Amino acid sequence: MERTVSAEERIRRAEEIYQRRRTQGDVRVSSSHVNTKERPNYFLFKKLILQIMICLLIYFIFYLIQNSNYIFSEEVLKKTREFLSYDINFQNLYYQTEAYMKQFWEQNTKKEEQTQEVTNEETIEESNEEVEGGIGGGEEGTALLTNEMLVTPTEEASQEIPLTQMEIDAKNIKENYNLGLPLQGPITSHFGPREPTEIVSANHAGVDIGAKEGTVFVASMEGTVTYVSSEGGYGNHLSIEKDDVTTLYAHCSKIYVKEGDTISQGQQIGEVGQTGNTTGPHLHFEIRKENRLVNPELVVSF
Repeated sequence: MERTVSAEERIRRAEEIYQRRRTQGDVRVSSSHVNTKERPNYFLFKKLILQIMICLLIYFIFYLIQNSNYIFSEEVLKKTREFLSYDINFQNLYYQTEAYMKQFWEQNTKKEEQTQEVTNEETIEESNEEVEGGIGGGEEGTALLTNEMLVTPTEEASQEIPLTQMEIDAKNIKENYNLGLPLQGPITSHFGPREPTEIVSANHAGVDIGAKEGTVFVASMEGTVTYVSSEGGYGNHLSIEKDDVTTLYAHCSKIYVKEGDTISQGQQIGEVGQTGNTTGPHLHFEIRKENRLVNPELVVSF
């Protein structure tokens, strides 16, 4: 009767067989030395042979190109020889490419600037259309005007012609003070003589800057508020003084400061309006030195 073999017995027998196969004459042989006979490495030799064959093939192709008329026509051979004999000056090629790129860049930049100028002009025209550009006719400053003072910044000055008092005052102010724009906007009425009406005076003591009513304006220069009033053709107006230079702001809808306040340049001091004698909302801006009127366009760039 056949004896039944348990699983443990089978495992034990398998381990004995495995151990006998790994031993030779009761001496255990390390598995790391089994089948470790080195084989010759032909990789470098094969690589060398392949490179030699490639070189021979390339040489053979050039030989056919130069000496055979069967595969390539005479014209192809001629062009090939010309190309192989052509001496390429890479330095000149670099300079030519650089000059071409510079010219291309300048042309594109010029086109972009022209486009931007057109866009800016259209934007200015649109903004000018939106601004209710009124002018004022206050008589307070016109009494200070004289024929000598009625000069415009467009008149050319010559070294042979002496400067007027206004030009001397404007030069002195620019050299000793730093005045800024009180408001960005178009000039709706320049300094000097103009066509008078029932509202508009014949001689303008400052410049009118068009803006919407309620637009905030700032101080052109630092100083002390010496005058705030709502009387006369200037309507609501104020003046700021530093040393012997005074800036005046008129036709305001609101004034934020009071007499005696110390003001810094660029500080918000009021809002554009149309109080007093005006044809629409704007800011009337004056500059005076020792109570002599100075054309603001001779001092500030609008």
